[in-house]
Amino acid sequence: MRLPIIKHLVRFIQENDEDFIVETIETLESITEVSSLKDEELDVVGELISNMYGALEVEKKVKEGVSQKEALNDFMKRVQGAIDS
Repeated sequence: MRLPIIKHLVRFIQENDEDFIVETIETLESITEVSSLKDEELDVVGELISNMYGALEVEKKVKEGVSQKEALNDFMKRVQGAIDS
């Protein structure tokens, strides 16, 4: 996951609507079912999906009153903890 991308997507959600991200995730998940996709292409699509889910989680915390910086830091700590496990 890339923090700059997640930050950008959080800003996009705040300026527009999270439904755009949700629908994009659904579209990208559908694309992953194409049998002719190469592994590298699946990796890129998967990375995009992960960043979008991350942005949705961060925005949810911001709506709950957590500062964006703290929400981003907490999210990245959770991701790092999951990777290190």
